[in-house]
Amino acid sequence: MNGLSKLPAGWRWSTVQDVGRLDLGRQRHPDWHTGPEMRPYLRVANVFEDRIDTSDVKEMDFSGVFERYKLKPGDVLLNEGQSPEFLGRPAIYRGVPENVAFTNTLIRFRAGPEVTPEWALIVFRRHMHARRFVRESRITTNIAHLSAARLKTVEFPVPPLGEQGRIVAIVEDYLSRLGAANRLVAISKKKAVALRRSALDSVINRAGRSTILLRHLIDRIEAGKSFGGSSGPASADQWGIIKVSAMTWGEFRPGENKTVADESVDPRYEIRPGDLLVSRANTSDYVGASVLVGDVRRRLLLSDKSLRLVPRSHVDPAWLWFALSSPRSRSQISAMATGTKESMRNISQANLLAVEVPDISIEEQRADASSLFTHFDNLARLNDALDSVNPKYAALRRSLLDAAYSGRLTGRASDEEMVEELSGV
Repeated sequence: MNGLSKLPAGWRWSTVQDVGRLDLGRQRHPDWHTGPEMRPYLRVANVFEDRIDTSDVKEMDFSGVFERYKLKPGDVLLNEGQSPEFLGRPAIYRGVPENVAFTNTLIRFRAGPEVTPEWALIVFRRHMHARRFVRESRITTNIAHLSAARLKTVEFPVPPLGEQGRIVAIVEDYLSRLGAANRLVAISKKKAVALRRSALDSVINRAGRSTILLRHLIDRIEAGKSFGGSSGPASADQWGIIKVSAMTWGEFRPGENKTVADESVDPRYEIRPGDLLVSRANTSDYVGASVLVGDVRRRLLLSDKSLRLVPRSHVDPAWLWFALSSPRSRSQISAMATGTKESMRNISQANLLAVEVPDISIEEQRADASSLFTHFDNLARLNDALDSVNPKYAALRRSLLDAAYSGRLTGRASDEEMVEELSGV
């Protein structure tokens, strides 16, 4: 095949259609929501990279057609529609759940005699990470679609069967070790979150401290208002109104805003550096979440779902932010939040002012804040280090699949150096 790289001796280039069979699943239809032959089926939501999630498997009627769409162990399923970076995301069906079909949001590849399903999975994973499938797709809004007709002509390297098994074993070993390292990073990030909560609790809520209602520490609360706004974020010279997500993650995120027309703006609601903001409405986990505004662009407004707390002169704003973020305060706020939907709970000003926080001098407040800033600076450096691992993990995985796909994995110790060199980490 013209334009393709040279393969090792004994390998050859082929196409997907020449090494296996492709089928689309059954289209969903309201007429099949009930019927005499209800069967479970898999869809895009079930198929992840090298993993099928069976926690939410739906059913529909397959009367007279089940055998046509029934999966067999070893079938490789590819996402037909996805965001471009995940288009063609593949996994092998390994027999669980039993007697299951698939819908037309997936493409089924059934390997022919020249390839094993495990080798096909490596090739398809490589194509996904190399965005090879995107070249064969059509994109509607943010979703890319891969037709079976276009997939048929995609190139497919074919090593001898024995070589396929050897390479699959090497790849699985490397991916297992990479996966274990990635899981350790995820565990470490969860521990960092727990350390933050622990630090807040141990510093703010020390034993022996009396408490006081928040209303005695606040001069006033300034509620935001609705200014309408488009869905797109404001440019530097436009007015913007913050979204709930600007106050959700423990730090103020000014980029989470919507553009507002100049004629609707009231400058009294403009956000200023040093403001202590509270989310009046949010999910049950984040209602009442507070953020302390640092340097902030001009022309950014409070929304009707945000409150600005103005502390009294004997209250340190940074300490009050930490106090409201502590587990004890968060529990109180969650308990007092109202609303029937978990996706949108509300905290009234009266309930917010009834939250109990420690009653200490401003000198003690400043000492607490200084201690916590030191803790959180250290945790931020730890998180930055952990975040830097994810791109390296992705680069190593991509390079490993590239090496397998092109016949460069030998099974020797030098493979690791070669994969690292290819990834650039």
